[in-house]
Amino acid sequence: MNFLKYHLPFNTAARLLRQSFFVSIILLYSTVSLSQKKPIDHSVYDAWQSIGVKLWSADGKTAIYQVSPQEGDKLLYMKRSDSPLKHQLPRGENPVFTYDSKFAVALIKPFYKDIREAKIKKKKEEETPKDSLAIINTSSFSITKVALVKSFKVPEKGGSKLAYQLHKAVALKVVDSLKTDSLQKKKAVATEPAKKKDKQAEPLPLVLMDLVSGKQLVFENVVEYEFSKNGKKLVFATQEPTKKEVKKDEKDLSIAEESKKTTYGVYLIDTDTNVQTTLLEGNGEFNQFAFDELGNRVAFIGTLDEKKKEIKSYQLYSSFKAEQAQILASSQTLGMPDKWAVSEHRKPLFSRNGKKVFFGIAPVKIAKDTTLIVEDHAIVDVWHYKDDYLQTIQLKNLDKELKRSYLAVIQLDQPKTLVPLSDAQLQEVVLVDEGNADYVLGYSDIKGRLATQWTGFAPRDYYEINTSNGRSNLIVANLNGYAYSSPLGKYIVYFNREGGNWFSYHVGSKKQVALNKNLDVAFADEDFDMPDLPNAYGIAAWTDHDETVLIKDRYDIWEFSLNGSKAAHQITKGYGRTNKIRFDIEKLDTDVRSLSRKAPLLLGAFNEVSKDAGFFTTTVLAKKDPELLRMEAMFSNNAVVKAKHAQQYMYVKESFTQAPRIYTTTDFKSDELLQATNPQQANYNWGTASLIHWTTDTGKNATGILYKPEDFDEAKSYPMIVYFYEKLTDNLYRYEAPAPTPSRLNISYFVSNGYLVFTPDISYEKGYPGRSAEEYINSGVDFLKQNSWVDSKKIGIQGQSWGGYQVAHLITRTNRYAAAWSGAPVVNMTSAYGGIRWATGMNRQFQYEKTQSRIGANLWEAHELYIENSPLFFMDRVETPVVIMHNDNDGAVPWYQGIEMFTALRRLEKPVWMLNYNGDEHNLMQRQNRKDIQIREQQFFDHYLKGAPIPVWMDTGIPAVLKGKTWGFDLVK
Repeated sequence: MNFLKYHLPFNTAARLLRQSFFVSIILLYSTVSLSQKKPIDHSVYDAWQSIGVKLWSADGKTAIYQVSPQEGDKLLYMKRSDSPLKHQLPRGENPVFTYDSKFAVALIKPFYKDIREAKIKKKKEEETPKDSLAIINTSSFSITKVALVKSFKVPEKGGSKLAYQLHKAVALKVVDSLKTDSLQKKKAVATEPAKKKDKQAEPLPLVLMDLVSGKQLVFENVVEYEFSKNGKKLVFATQEPTKKEVKKDEKDLSIAEESKKTTYGVYLIDTDTNVQTTLLEGNGEFNQFAFDELGNRVAFIGTLDEKKKEIKSYQLYSSFKAEQAQILASSQTLGMPDKWAVSEHRKPLFSRNGKKVFFGIAPVKIAKDTTLIVEDHAIVDVWHYKDDYLQTIQLKNLDKELKRSYLAVIQLDQPKTLVPLSDAQLQEVVLVDEGNADYVLGYSDIKGRLATQWTGFAPRDYYEINTSNGRSNLIVANLNGYAYSSPLGKYIVYFNREGGNWFSYHVGSKKQVALNKNLDVAFADEDFDMPDLPNAYGIAAWTDHDETVLIKDRYDIWEFSLNGSKAAHQITKGYGRTNKIRFDIEKLDTDVRSLSRKAPLLLGAFNEVSKDAGFFTTTVLAKKDPELLRMEAMFSNNAVVKAKHAQQYMYVKESFTQAPRIYTTTDFKSDELLQATNPQQANYNWGTASLIHWTTDTGKNATGILYKPEDFDEAKSYPMIVYFYEKLTDNLYRYEAPAPTPSRLNISYFVSNGYLVFTPDISYEKGYPGRSAEEYINSGVDFLKQNSWVDSKKIGIQGQSWGGYQVAHLITRTNRYAAAWSGAPVVNMTSAYGGIRWATGMNRQFQYEKTQSRIGANLWEAHELYIENSPLFFMDRVETPVVIMHNDNDGAVPWYQGIEMFTALRRLEKPVWMLNYNGDEHNLMQRQNRKDIQIREQQFFDHYLKGAPIPVWMDTGIPAVLKGKTWGFDLVK
């Protein structure tokens, strides 16, 4: 062979040599760069960001959005769509646009450090930092700031008006969030902020401002205020400060005299002319203001009774076109039930056409007998076996029930008679066609309430109730499901879980039609694996004129003629089921109650197989498949935000590797990055997420997610933590921010610190939830253990709540796991069966017979299944070290379940620890506790899975005498 013949030209060889050199340098740099990335530590959490509120102005020219650290001051951004410039409002919250898009208004919260300091020092209310107000011109982005603002409102659909209430600065002992004196000069009588125990609103100054002209009006001693929807009217109530408050300022005689001369009552302002009209004069209690659609009529609830009176008599007042307010309803009104009265706890509501006003009535309260001596009478709860609800539920809902009101209506062309529309037998009613319909939809579940103790749901009798005479007509009896009215009220559509069928009911003819009859597709959850009937996928939308309803199956959207005259068809043409894509209609405007069949629809889409998400478009009348706009490897459960009067959209995209980002688009075919978050992530060793598939020991297909460190090396062997609940793979592209969690696994932290994390999906067999968990979790772990990079001797398991139960079960059935962490577990189904969910007062029996615990029978029918699925009875088999977290204020799982597990293992001399975060809940809510548990969880798994030194809290514990003095985090050398 002639070697020279194969020589490359000098220039080519030199170029390749240089390229090879540069590639080597790049690879070397990448390797060094990757190796230099830090693992996440517990100090990073507070600064990690999430995306908060997102808003478009109605004209689509200005976007507002918020970026929030986990702990610290939030940042509000503002940007015009025609400019690259971004404007910031530090600590901005609760932003709104005026309806004309000319202004935005937001609160400026005090510095986080100042709020925190006030809490630590337990400062009084009047000494705590106060909010300020920012008024932003959306053209120039000039900002006007107002200090010491308590609340603000802008009209829902009209103009550039603003009303805000001010704290009385003269009485406060603290500066505002601007750290400067207020720009407003107060004329108010000096008062001290109301104590928390005072339930009455505090009289404060109210400022009405025209944002275009800058003109202001100030009104003193205002307790309630409300704009009409179109902003043309503002109503407010004033009230005399208490004698105690006035007495504080008697040294200023002019203020005291002014207070005596002032009249109080309800006033109406024409916001165009600033003309003030007195609607009602009197020093009483007036609130719950409501306007009709055009702002011509206002209604409110009020009383002139003295404040000290225990049982006050309330009336419904109304004023038309600024006339003096008249009593529209009282306890004496024709039609009011005997010993009933107007309720102060429900806001009146006008029908959209302004012809009716709906309000609340209730039985007259019984006054306390002040002559009774507490020491002479028992304080006792009497439990009765025929009660609708357990005493625990009654007591939990006591305040709600004491304030319960029942709907009534007055036809404004017949104002002397009220019509009750609900009562104790038929409590729940909803308006139809925004109150325009001549009926309301009501239901009663009273016959099945007692059985909800073990069924969890009471079948309902649905009625149409005539608003003219209160007569009810039964639509469907004993419905195991839900009913909905069409937008115009011509039809009631309901789903019956028994059979999984949808029906329509024509209100005029009383004719019922089975909508999905003879369709070979399920309209209820196909994957439902609890021992109950599955729920429907739901209604996607209604079409105009009450013509059709759009209903979802698992993948596609169907159109059903409400009168049954046309055959059902898929508006998505079966594309969803063919491609395993779930479709839904994006709700872009809350004012739109029905859709044009010709108008384009934006469809949210999710691919069940790849977990990609995106958007399609179609119309109801389309004769072709939906048009793909975009599908990508992203997680998106955030609603799309649309400008009301423009084709401007905003939405969030994220993945496990990409922190949430806000994008804007006009067509979803292309988009523009508006805001990224968490650039600091690039400095840390992150991770990857991928789907894995395997077959269980009984031949079932199974899926899970495997998370690997960013610097993963197949030549190494890694410890692994298995985290589970039920099904988690739909979260493949979900961003897992490093955060102190409520007790579940902090995935990004552990992956960054050299762990593999595996999250398998679990499907359940009725009666055998424990065995089901074994089948899917253990087989998935065995599948992964075939890889040399999984350290089969260093595998841990972690779960919270239902996951905590499964952890407890697994360690009684296998010793393959080196460490286990069980949060808020049920370990004894026989005792938990009769327990109470203290957050709601509900008994837990329904969980075992019908829902998550999946036994499917009561304790006496299936005693052996309760035993088999109760880890407590098999604790003698446990060899795995385990930490239990169970808190004494757990409102879901009684914390004695954790005690039973701990004491059993302690009695059996097994390695076990238990954490009780005093006063905290089922999932940890207090951030300091979340931070604490993250450290303990890391130390526990590091010790057993990495061989790290044991911490003091695990080695010797923390005696009660040292509680709050040491936390035991130090490592034993």
